[in-house]
Amino acid sequence: MAIDEKERLRRWRLILGKQDAEQTNEEPADNLEGRDIDIDQALEALYNAEERTGGLGGSNPGVARWLGDIRSYFPSSTVRIMQQDALQRLNLTQMLLEPEMLEQVDADVHLVATLLSLSRVIPAKTKDTARQVVRKVVNELERKLANPLLQAVRGSLNRSTRSYRPRQNEIDWDRTIRLNLKNYLPEQRTVIAERLVGHGHKRSSLRDIVLCVDQSGSMASSVVYSGIFGAVLATLKAVSTRMVVFDTAVVDLTDDLQDPVDLLFGTQLGGGTDINQALGYCQQVITRPSQTILVLITDLYEGGDRQGMLRKAAELTSAGVQVVCLLALSDQGAPSYDKHNAAALAQLGIPAFACTPDLFPDLMAAAIQRQDLNLWAAQNDIVTSRADI
Repeated sequence: MAIDEKERLRRWRLILGKQDAEQTNEEPADNLEGRDIDIDQALEALYNAEERTGGLGGSNPGVARWLGDIRSYFPSSTVRIMQQDALQRLNLTQMLLEPEMLEQVDADVHLVATLLSLSRVIPAKTKDTARQVVRKVVNELERKLANPLLQAVRGSLNRSTRSYRPRQNEIDWDRTIRLNLKNYLPEQRTVIAERLVGHGHKRSSLRDIVLCVDQSGSMASSVVYSGIFGAVLATLKAVSTRMVVFDTAVVDLTDDLQDPVDLLFGTQLGGGTDINQALGYCQQVITRPSQTILVLITDLYEGGDRQGMLRKAAELTSAGVQVVCLLALSDQGAPSYDKHNAAALAQLGIPAFACTPDLFPDLMAAAIQRQDLNLWAAQNDIVTSRADI
């Protein structure tokens, strides 16, 4: 629907701000009225702060008032963007260091990542509030992501372990009858079971999954999603899940998988990257290579021994470990990554690509069934790293 000239000028005035609007040939830049004046002041406080003397002000009441204002003027999706812009442009870490401030912030994955990066400096009086904010976001994401992951993994495990030469106590009678219905004999009122379908051998775990996650600052959102997926996988008895995070040191957080909030606060975002050391640790803890899926989540900007990293990756695949490198596990679009290291992994037969959280369950199902993950990526319109770069 077309908008009238007055509304068009109003929108451009709010977009440009007073100073830029005055440089156009439009109507005078001070033609706002009513609620629009308050909206303009909220935008000016953030996006023209360098041209103003006060910005949002140094006091907590000033920040609190601004947070309340933008929540009343803009939808939640816009509020979250403005909060992130405020943290970056105005360095308003005080927004997250006072419980009164934190209670007013709209929480999402990016805010959780910021809180985790500040976890070592958050005052004691704010830590409980910070954990409540993180738990709220984690619970929301678990409700959204847990079911698809559990269904995908359980289904793929059932298919990958189904046996057609089962022992008597392993026969899956429902599937066996359906498979042999064509052999039904009406006069005997029975089905001749030419082929048997079994559940396969029951073991404590059918697959070992290792999530090896880069916790450098650029991987913040990936760390959040990895922690949640790791906690969900840990609830499955049919898989053994290990969670390893690394920067220049390696930390095994497997014992914290029962509570994703504890796990996330056990990470320490920022610092360098030593993938070589992380893969070396994974080599030590992997006991069943042919039954192990190693998901390496990193942008591959190696700060340690590049040749050592590639050598360990080759050794893992040669031992039978199914290795996949996720350049990002987030919904932030195409990530920045080291293309040469990704190409080197591709030459070793290790697929490297970014993955959104909604596709991760299907990826794990494909890995469990030992599908060609490069083909899986292509079918999902995901661009994989090429070996000829």
